Amino acid sequence: MTTAFDPIDLPGLRLANRIVMAPMTRSRAADGGLPTALTAEYYAQRASAGLIVTEGIQPSAVGQGYPGTPGLHTAEQVAAWRAVTDAVHAAGGRIFAQLMHTGRIGHPDLLPDGLVNVAPSAVAARGRVYTHEGPKDFVTPRELTGEEIRATIADFAAAARNAIEAGFDGVELHGANGYLIHQFLASGSNRRTDEWGGSVPGRIRFAVETVRAVAAAIGAGRTALRLSPGNPLNDIEEPGPEPTYTALADALEPLGPAYLHVMEAAGTRDLTSALRKRFSGAFVLNPATEGPTGPEALALVEDGTADLIAYGQLFLANPDLPARLKAGGSFNTANPATFYGGGAEGYTDYPAL
Repeated sequence: MTTAFDPIDLPGLRLANRIVMAPMTRSRAADGGLPTALTAEYYAQRASAGLIVTEGIQPSAVGQGYPGTPGLHTAEQVAAWRAVTDAVHAAGGRIFAQLMHTGRIGHPDLLPDGLVNVAPSAVAARGRVYTHEGPKDFVTPRELTGEEIRATIADFAAAARNAIEAGFDGVELHGANGYLIHQFLASGSNRRTDEWGGSVPGRIRFAVETVRAVAAAIGAGRTALRLSPGNPLNDIEEPGPEPTYTALADALEPLGPAYLHVMEAAGTRDLTSALRKRFSGAFVLNPATEGPTGPEALALVEDGTADLIAYGQLFLANPDLPARLKAGGSFNTANPATFYGGGAEGYTDYPAL
């Protein structure tokens, strides 16, 4: 019987176990979107994960949606990330960069040089975002032109090349949680009637073409995609998501990405199983749970529901999580007050066993 503690091979990359550190925004980047020495320490502490997926990293300046998030679109950012990947590899770990363009989620106050938020359609999300001046309502984004959509895809590919230059083992495209790729997938945020919307093939096109472009830039075996079918986070509306996501899985299959990472919404296990059957690559699952994903999720590898299990909050608070899971605990409790911003407290000071 396969367990979560057994190794697994991604294309050209052997992982020591099937326990994934899920991407988690921590908002601790320095000015210029630069990861710091503390960032390197944080990820290196968690190098016993089979795979680390970083916090969301903006592929372009306009892709930033929150204060203190890092980028991968300048030479300085690439150099700063090299210190992080070197630290993780020195500790025996594997690390993918998550590329996250937030689209309509954000505010112009967070963007440089008079940039404004962009999206597939000029539809504002309900809700607020924290800015340097406090919480502000989301604004109505500017609808991307067809030419700008192509340029945005090229931005993802350029950031992926930067990630490899910075020493990452690969990249995960963030197509979940209501950000730009998800905005194209969802009918509530994508009101287009051109080739980038209006139908299932149109709405999945941006995701497929972005995966295709990144795979062409760095290799399919270094390219992955995260999805969250039916997740309403950030005011996403996608009633009856099954046709969209099964079509997307079918379109991804011939492209051969390294893995598909599903953040499961409550009540969607049948869709999770359908995607698992349609996608022949590695299948990473962040299962739907009442609270933070716990040790019980390891059984999902044993019963074949997933190849790997992603842990978020439990990995944040337990830098040696695989050892703790194998030992049956105990586990540190995460402190939500230190999730975003700040320094070492709640970041690098959680003790190992």
